[in-house]
Amino acid sequence: MNLQAAPAPRGGRIAWQLSLTLWVGGVWVLHFVLLPALLHFGMAPLLVEEVGSFMRPLMTAFAGICGLLQLLVLWLAVGAGWWRDLRGQLLVLVLAAAGLFFLLGEMSVPRSEYWQIFCYLVVAFSGLALVLQPRPDETYR
Repeated sequence: MNLQAAPAPRGGRIAWQLSLTLWVGGVWVLHFVLLPALLHFGMAPLLVEEVGSFMRPLMTAFAGICGLLQLLVLWLAVGAGWWRDLRGQLLVLVLAAAGLFFLLGEMSVPRSEYWQIFCYLVVAFSGLALVLQPRPDETYR
């Protein structure tokens, strides 16, 4: 089945690409580059964990806000069938994982910090899968 996407306005294409680049890149750089690099350079593990516990909520909130923006762009380009699109499903997964990240932070669940890391990684890998998808104004082949 060849799905034709409606031509998105230029601003929508730019917003999609820029927000995707910023939030996915930020999430990946923080967890897989910055924090391991700080450990490698001899920073105290407790200090690195403190940096991570400060930055992860910021990056998760940024990913959620950018996910909402991308969902709006997808809805404008695809229409009411956005939820049947893989990009829409991935964005809903990102929003759900980001929401659960903050919900777990407020609850006193045993081992909630590990579940928060799991939610953060769900956001990261959903973003990676989203990067591999075409923009909403491109067609499926």
